[in-house]
Amino acid sequence: MDHQAEFNPPVGKAEVTGNDIRRIVAPNPSPMTFRGTNTYLVGDRQVAVIDPGPDHPGHLAAILAALRPDQQVTHILVTHAHLDHSPLAAPLARETGAKIYAYGAADAGRSAIMQQLADTGLVGGGEGVDAGFTPDVGLDDGAVLDGDGWRLMAHWTPGHFGNHLCFSLGDVVFTGDLVMGWASSLVSPPDGDLTDFMASCDRLHALEAGVFHAGHGAPITDPRGRLDWLIGHRKSREAAILGQLDRGPANAETLARMIYTDTPTALLPAATRNVLAHLVDLYGKNLAKPETELTAGAAFSLT
Repeated sequence: MDHQAEFNPPVGKAEVTGNDIRRIVAPNPSPMTFRGTNTYLVGDRQVAVIDPGPDHPGHLAAILAALRPDQQVTHILVTHAHLDHSPLAAPLARETGAKIYAYGAADAGRSAIMQQLADTGLVGGGEGVDAGFTPDVGLDDGAVLDGDGWRLMAHWTPGHFGNHLCFSLGDVVFTGDLVMGWASSLVSPPDGDLTDFMASCDRLHALEAGVFHAGHGAPITDPRGRLDWLIGHRKSREAAILGQLDRGPANAETLARMIYTDTPTALLPAATRNVLAHLVDLYGKNLAKPETELTAGAAFSLT
């Protein structure tokens, strides 16, 4: 067990989580962020900061306070452009002179079908897109960043977000919000794409990691087991949706209320986005189709 429920570290304090890896939890706890965003400091003298976090002066001060006089931030890495991960990148860059590295701007990496949904006017479902985010340096899949004593490889892993990157450091993988131990990842169109999410989980499986450090929650010490659970969880949701559609056409909101029966009312909008992601995935696999044009509110039926 990864002891996610017991994960409650002090906010704003740098804690060692591995060789030359420290974690600082940001002061932004919520039902969507658990205890808060995990910001990671990698390296001894030259430091890479992974996911600076929300634009919060206290968190910026905590990151800077964690640096010894002989340490310098040389790289700022962003896994994806959600408001709890990327906004502090620019203030941190101004303070340190380091460049910001990410896959691309907030709308980079979207699949064609998600761009089609965005063109109909669909926007994020409340999870908070940092729409103005743009890195100094765009990272291609497989790009390598080197510092004094460390080497990080970027892995383009869309699914939770189109511009999502994971970063590997040997057998340690920083998974952002693609894989977390405390909850299953939100996949919310048009920025989240379930087809991409499943493919990205398969990619992480192939890395044979020893530990995952996620954007929220405790380290995941059984990465393959967690990936197997996530993949199985999504397949069970797909089966439930297909079962409901077998009774007749329904839209994402109706299906969410039928399937997520134990979900608090406040989280039903996020559940609806997850169901929409499944419906679009089923459409791509020719297992379901919208009754009218493809929109967020369209009713779907089995093909």
